[in-house]
Amino acid sequence: MEMNWSRWFRCESSFGMLLVPNQPGVFALAEEVVSAPSGRRMLAVLAVDETEDLALSLSRLFAVGSEWREKLSEGRCFARYAVAPSIADRRAAASALKQWLEAQRDLAAQVFAKPAAPEAPVANEEEDDEAEVKTVAERAVDRVARSAYGKVLRAGS
Repeated sequence: MEMNWSRWFRCESSFGMLLVPNQPGVFALAEEVVSAPSGRRMLAVLAVDETEDLALSLSRLFAVGSEWREKLSEGRCFARYAVAPSIADRRAAASALKQWLEAQRDLAAQVFAKPAAPEAPVANEEEDDEAEVKTVAERAVDRVARSAYGKVLRAGS
């Protein structure tokens, strides 16, 4: 299963969803959590879902009573999607991404809960811990990127 993902786009209003196709697929919502001095953004994935109609589902996120309406109105949320006509592919991709997201929540909480690093040199033991976390995260991304058939899910930039 190979999926061609759209670029991340800002969720500012339901009018921004006019270019999203009325086709079945998978979508992800993310929030900008950190802006580095270099201008690069860091996005935290909030939700992943599959749908029969991408445009309709993404537009409904702005509807009155939607659990996402308030967060989306803050203007720091982004979305991306992949068209997937096959229901089996949609469900497999959404399920794999949801499992990955759940697995990463605890890791993300640990990363963002750490106090600021001291200005003194870091001990070797702490460096080993950080390297281990990175390795675990890299392995998780690799697992998600592979489908049940061993093919890589590719994301377009």
